[in-house]
Amino acid sequence: MEWQCTGLRWPGERGGPVLGWRKGREVRGSALAYGTGFGFRAEGVRGCAGARGNACPVAAVVAPRSTGGRCPECGRLDRAHSVAADTIPDDPRTYRVYLAWFGPGMVKVGITAEERGAARLREQGAVAFSWLGRGPLMAARRAEELLRAALGVPDRIPYARKRAVRAELPGAAERAGEVGALYGRAAALDGGGWPEALERLPFEAVDHAGIFGIGEGTGVGGAGESCGVVRAVTGLVGGGAVAGRLVAAAGPDLHLETGADGIVVVDTRLMTGWALAAAGPEAGVSVPTVAVGGGVSQDGLF
Repeated sequence: MEWQCTGLRWPGERGGPVLGWRKGREVRGSALAYGTGFGFRAEGVRGCAGARGNACPVAAVVAPRSTGGRCPECGRLDRAHSVAADTIPDDPRTYRVYLAWFGPGMVKVGITAEERGAARLREQGAVAFSWLGRGPLMAARRAEELLRAALGVPDRIPYARKRAVRAELPGAAERAGEVGALYGRAAALDGGGWPEALERLPFEAVDHAGIFGIGEGTGVGGAGESCGVVRAVTGLVGGGAVAGRLVAAAGPDLHLETGADGIVVVDTRLMTGWALAAAGPEAGVSVPTVAVGGGVSQDGLF
């Protein structure tokens, strides 16, 4: 049995990216460092990632472009106890409501279990955020719905939009200012339906640019780093390779400087279920890619 990739994780309150692996019930993680070489070659076919720590009972093959990485049955089982799917309304844990910023004019409202800290925000690729409140799940959910309606902000943003703006971001002060302005509008809603059981939290802009490896006001790659042509991998193929120098990571994405190919973005959700072998920088990029922000709709993929 080979080790299969399980995607990118962001453990700890201020932890960097960790690539997960699984072989049977054994799991491990590989901490990633910016500025170092990173390369892999996909082997065989892509298998279903299974559900809730269990292997797929039929060892189903999954389409290369699926970001879920699961067959339909395992996908249903994985969502059977999902807060996002509203299947566990009696969850006794404390939840937090947040405002997350991904780019100019691109803000969403959401909730996450308090015990997870800001991990959920990093998993979504939020460049900046602020907490709004804390309390029981249903109170947090009511506040989320109130804010969506009153402020006109969504609870989901297509991932292609987040990725497209990441290469050219404004500075930290502007990012914090936009989050702060929306927080002020949210705070003004007191008495307008804000759940009594939800404790209001003070404004504090938290910025993830440093953790993501995104330079101040310059976008992906840090200060002085040329972004070049930005392309995104749309799916792996057996024998296909991706190799370069890791310059940034955000959400599920790894950003690799590949020389002639410029910056290539790899959504690690496309890596799940593959057996991956190490590949040196000479391997280059031999999997399908598409230009980021080049007018090609990617909402169905990301």
